[in-house]
Amino acid sequence: MTFPEWTKPGVYGALVGAVTVSILGFNWGGWTTAGSAGEMARNFAAEEVTLAMVPVCLKRSQVDTERAAKLAILQDASSFQRRKIMMETGWATLPGTDAPSWDLADACLAGLELDGS
Repeated sequence: MTFPEWTKPGVYGALVGAVTVSILGFNWGGWTTAGSAGEMARNFAAEEVTLAMVPVCLKRSQVDTERAAKLAILQDASSFQRRKIMMETGWATLPGTDAPSWDLADACLAGLELDGS
C-alpha cells in the first residue's frame, strides 16, 4: 500500500501542532492536570477554613482570663516571634485538634491588630 506524498509532512505537521498546542495550553492557556487542580482545591479549602476560624480565635482571646498578660507578651515580642507566641496562647487551635495552626495564628494576629488590641 502506498501513501500519497503529502501524508508524511501532514503527519509531522499534526504532531508538531499537537505538541505546540499542548505546551501553550498548559503554560499560558490555564489548563491544569487533575493532580494540580486537586492541590489547588485543597489549598483553597484550607485557606477558607482558616478565614472562617478567625472569629473563633478572636472570641477565644476575648474570653481568656489571662488576655491582658498574653497581649502584653505578644506586643513586646518581635514580629518573628509573634506567631509562635500566638500558638502558645491556645487561641489558634482548631476545634477538634490538639496542635495549633500556623495559618490560623497568622490570621488571628492580623485580626488582633485590626481589632486595635
